[in-house]
Amino acid sequence: MKIAVIGASGWIGSHIVTEAKNRGHQVIALVRDTTKITDTDIEARRFDLLNSQADLATAVKGADVVISAIGGRAAGNHGIVSKTAEKLLSELPHAHIERLLWVGGAGSLEVAPNVQLVDTPEFPAEYHTESIEMGKALEVFRQSNSPINWTFISPAALIFPGEKQAQYRVGGEQLLTDAEGNSKISVSDYALAMIDEVETGKYPRQRIGVAY
Repeated sequence: MKIAVIGASGWIGSHIVTEAKNRGHQVIALVRDTTKITDTDIEARRFDLLNSQADLATAVKGADVVISAIGGRAAGNHGIVSKTAEKLLSELPHAHIERLLWVGGAGSLEVAPNVQLVDTPEFPAEYHTESIEMGKALEVFRQSNSPINWTFISPAALIFPGEKQAQYRVGGEQLLTDAEGNSKISVSDYALAMIDEVETGKYPRQRIGVAY
């Protein structure tokens, strides 16, 4: 399968690229700076979401599926998240792309009925705006009538650098926690879950959460 990854040079995006490549997929890395992609087995294409004239159809040409691993932190522009969701849902069908997977956030997961993680007192203030904007992107997906087959994958409350354990659980709208009440997953196992969904397509048109 040929997988185009938007934000391929980022922390999560780069792990997704590695997981996809190691499992035999061809990868198109869509990045603002192609010099950041040094692996010659990866096809690097320049694509800047901040450039309204950037041609998405050309960027994803030949791909079977697109994964978006973008956020607004690096550019200091969190509003780009929901706008990117709108852009991809609107334009990808015209580029003959049928599937879109989205690297989501944990803040919109529920910790109690009608209580989201982002609304709890202990949620880190420095991630509040970022989380709210990612929640807006989720609403864009839910309200869209795009023919794209999408899956929005939220990580655990804590996603951390770590080796792959090759195991995880899948949940729905509720934040997954372990027996000690912790909600966590390594970035390597998050990437594993992402490529698993690329291959199996078990969760069409819905948000899922993954955690240990």
